[in-house]
Parts: sequence; structure tokens; C-alpha cells
Amino acid sequence: MITLLFNPFSFSATQTVFLWVGVLYFAEGFPFGLFFDAMPVYFRIHGVSLHEIGLISAAGLAWTFKVIWAPAVDAIGERRSWIVSCQYLLAMCIAAFITVHPESSMPTIWVLLIILTVLSATQDIAIDAYTIELLDEKQLGIANGIRVAAYRIALIGSGGFFIVIAGLTGWNWAFLGTAFVIGVYALICTKAPTPKFTRRKVHTVTDAVVTPIQQLSAMPGFLFVVSFILAFKLGDMAMGPMIKPFWVDQEFTPIQIGLIPGTIGVVCTIAGAMIGGIYTSRWGIFTALWVFGLLQAASNLVYAGVAAMPASISLMYVASIIESLTAGLGTAPFMALLMRLCDKSHAATQFALLSALFGFSRSISGMFSGWGAEYFGYSTYFALTFFVALPAFTLLPWIRRALKARQWPENSFPPNVKPR
Repeated sequence: MITLLFNPFSFSATQTVFLWVGVLYFAEGFPFGLFFDAMPVYFRIHGVSLHEIGLISAAGLAWTFKVIWAPAVDAIGERRSWIVSCQYLLAMCIAAFITVHPESSMPTIWVLLIILTVLSATQDIAIDAYTIELLDEKQLGIANGIRVAAYRIALIGSGGFFIVIAGLTGWNWAFLGTAFVIGVYALICTKAPTPKFTRRKVHTVTDAVVTPIQQLSAMPGFLFVVSFILAFKLGDMAMGPMIKPFWVDQEFTPIQIGLIPGTIGVVCTIAGAMIGGIYTSRWGIFTALWVFGLLQAASNLVYAGVAAMPASISLMYVASIIESLTAGLGTAPFMALLMRLCDKSHAATQFALLSALFGFSRSISGMFSGWGAEYFGYSTYFALTFFVALPAFTLLPWIRRALKARQWPENSFPPNVKPR
């Protein structure tokens, strides 16, 4: 292991691919965490009202609407060029925050935030598409475990470590340090390997926009596949927004909440994603969706049971660990599925479209979660989210057909490896 870390030439081809997946998805997660976790703290410390902080989150809609400009990433240039360009521009944008102050420069800050989120979302499009080009089918499971782990570690770094640095040195030094790190990351990403898959160039608007949609809609049971993407993590997402309020109402302190669901929970999610990735590669995507999807749904019942009992510190910790672990398990095959459904030549547009469906489901379920918890109470609502998760499993037969139909080119597989 030490040899691998300090001698890059000792990496095998597969290890090199996995290393780049980790590097790229850390880069993808860092701006997301900076915007959603660190910026609210920055604004509140500088006296920005809660109402304004809530409005600022609207800039994050760039991650939902990125599908609109995803065809441009397919049609123009190379994925790696998009990634590096976005990172250099992100570094400059973050450094520019030292020139403004929330108390007197909110219009300028709005502009910087929109630029940050659009660049970050565009980087996401390019990284997702590049990764789909880079990976072979057999690597999807493990790669998505690494992907989730790297992304979550980035969220801890940008949502926690960044704030600590700001508290120790001041916000300007934190912004400059972050800009420097992202600039170095851009230099590193210029060395990213060229995928073996040869992508057909996109020359027309039809190639860039119409063809990717036609390819997706032509898969067997397209509407059932769309329904599955909307429904697979619906129970998990419907409960998620109410977990932290539940901890607060159970009279846990902010330190306890930050330590258990906020830190140990993230570590458990990373562990679950890594385990889920390994077994997705061994079992295949279809089997992993069944097994880990059921575990993911069943974890909601653990929280429902805890909510029905007298307050218990140990039971709350157990519930948090189980919920976080199974969330990671379920995410690995789900993201592998989204990648597998994409055609490599139109990966940017198609993955952005599929992930936008998932994002839409997340937003809608989150909107109604507060009402459900208030109306039914935590225990009943958490139990109901388990049943909300079940319809997705009735759609799995259509997922199997789609997986068989959406085979990647033979030259994208290692010897003796076939799609399943």
C-alpha cells in the first residue's frame, strides 16, 4: 500500500482508473459542500438575515437545471478540457470573495454565487461523462463506491474543515487557501488519462440534444425505468430531511448531532458505499439493487421504532449508524445503474437528465416531509416512508430488461467480461 501511494508507476491500469475516480469526485463534491454547508455559516456570522440566506440557496438550482446546457459538453471539446477550465475559473471565483463583504456587497455576492454554482454544475456534467467513458462495466460497482466516498469526504472538508480554517485564520485566508487548492487540482487534472473508448463527435443540434433523448426513450420499458429512478430512493429521501429535526426534538445537543449523524454517519455512508460498490461488481447491478434497496428501505423502520420508544441515546446512535450505512449501500448500485443506462457518446446529456430526475424526486419528497412529520408524528411518518420505498421493487423486472438492452460496446470491457 505504501508503495502504491508513493510510486505512481506501480499502479495497475484498474487501480489508476479508481484513483482518478476518487480525485475527480472529491473535486466535484468540494464546491457543493462549500455552497450548501460553509456559505450559510459565513453569511450568518456576517449578519445576513435568515430570510436572505434562504433566498441565496436559489443559486443552487444550477445543479437541477444543468441538463439544459449538458448537450454543449457533449458537442464542444473534450471532457477533460471542460473539467480543467471549470476548476481554474472556480479558483478565481472563490478568490474573488475576498474583495466583497456581505454587509455592503450582496448584489456582487449573488453574481459570484451564481457563477460558482454554474461552474460547479458544469464541472459535474463533464466529470460524470468523463467517468462513464473511462470505466468498464466490471468497474462500475467499485468505482461508484469510491465516488460516493470521495464526494462525502469532500463535503466534510468544505463543510467542516473550511469553517475551522476560517475560524483560526479569518475568512479571507480560507477563501484564498481553497482557491489555491482548486487551482492545484486543475493542474493535476490536466494529467487525467485519455479514455480508451473513442467517442463519436457530436456535430449537430440533433446529435447533441435529440439523439441522446431518443436513445434513452428507445430502451425497453422507458417509462418504467424513469419511474424506478424517481422511486428507488424516495423513502430514504422522504425521511432524510426530518432526521436532524428529530434529533433536536429528542433534546440532543448540537455537538452530539454534529458528532453522530453529522460525522460518524458520513463515515458509515462512505463505508456502506464502498461495500455496496464491491458487491455490485460481484453480483451485478440488478441483484445489488434488490438486496441493498431492501436494506435501505428497512432502515427507516429502525428510526420508526426508536421514535415510538422513550428517548434513548444508545438506540438513537444505532439508528443513525444503520440508516447511514444502508444509504451508502443503496447508493452504489443506483449510481452504477444511472451510468450503465447512458451511451458513452452522449454521456454528459444522458447522465445529467437521469440525475435531474433523481434530483426532482429528492426536492419533491423533501418539500412534503415536514408536513408529514407534523401531521402523523415522527414514528408513524418514518414507518410510512418504508412503504413509500416499496413500489420501486415492482419495477425491477423492467430494469433488468433495460440493462440487457443498454449494453456498452464490446471494446469497453476487459477480456472475458460480459455485461449482465
